[in-house]
Amino acid sequence: MYGHERALVERLKDQPFALVGYNFGDELEHIRNAVEENNLTWRSFFGGKDRTVPEKYAVQGYPTIVIIDAEGVIRSVGHRTNDELIEELLAEM
Repeated sequence: MYGHERALVERLKDQPFALVGYNFGDELEHIRNAVEENNLTWRSFFGGKDRTVPEKYAVQGYPTIVIIDAEGVIRSVGHRTNDELIEELLAEM
C-alpha cells in the first residue's frame, strides 16, 4: 500500500513537495506500529477521534488524497495520488 507513496517522496525529495499523513479513528499505538512496520518516511499526524479534519475535507473513505497547491488551494480530493497534477503544480512554481 505504501510503495507508491514512498517512491514519490524519494523522487521529489529535492522539490518543494511534502507528503503528510493524517490518521484518524484508530488507537495511537496501532498507528505508531504501522509507521514503524511500514517504514513510513513522511510526517504523519494523529487526529484521534476528532472528526474536524475528516469533515472539513469531506472524507468518505480511506485513504483520501488531498492535493494542495503552493497558495494553499485544494486542487484535488480523491482516493488515488494524481502524479500528473503534482508534476503540473511543481512546474507552475
